[in-house]
Amino acid sequence: MSTHLIQGRKVAMPVQIRRAAVASAMFAVPAGTAQQIIDYSGLQVLRPLPGRAICSLAFVRYVDGDLGPYHEFAVAFLVRDPLGGSGPGRNVGVFIHWLPVDQGFTLEAGRSIWGFPKLMAELPLDLDGAVRRCAVRVDGQLVAAVAIRPGLPVPTRGAAPEVVAFSCLDGVTRRVPWSVRPEGVRFRPGGAVVRVGDPAGHPVADELHRLGLHRARALSSTTAAQVRMTFHDAQPLG
Repeated sequence: MSTHLIQGRKVAMPVQIRRAAVASAMFAVPAGTAQQIIDYSGLQVLRPLPGRAICSLAFVRYVDGDLGPYHEFAVAFLVRDPLGGSGPGRNVGVFIHWLPVDQGFTLEAGRSIWGFPKLMAELPLDLDGAVRRCAVRVDGQLVAAVAIRPGLPVPTRGAAPEVVAFSCLDGVTRRVPWSVRPEGVRFRPGGAVVRVGDPAGHPVADELHRLGLHRARALSSTTAAQVRMTFHDAQPLG
């Protein structure tokens, strides 16, 4: 079992998240634009529909875990896993393109352990109200705000689904095995409203505009009242 020294504190692998809450929405976006945005990673976006890729916006409140409490926002894309198998869903991964957080310890841990592109931001969020909300501001500039209205309850299986996440930092793309055990899940078609900041004010706001997220209707929205996660060591790709 490997360990990492972060700000004078040992972090043992795998990293455990014992309690978190999540809200997310998925959007069909132009595949060519999405591919241009993530070309630096060397990965290929998944194209489940002709000419369309899938972009996910998610926000998370981490309450109890090995990296402490913090808020997080993610811009991610479904990609092909170059090490995946040939079965249904086995070649699918999630590329984490942008990952602002609001605490310094998780920022350093995320960047040094997994190569996640974490940066500091203001991240006020509400995961308890009738509408789940999050706004992301960097240096006082709004980048994006998301509002999600929870849908109907859906059953969850007992086993923790295995997910493969990908990161790219300082020119190195990494593959991160990750398991998620959600409870209190609600799902609905649509259900999300996105407000994007001035595209001239931040490069990610510009990317979200280019993807059309300032006017897009979500394919679906999901909320989970309680989530447990396990993050394993990253594997650099050749």
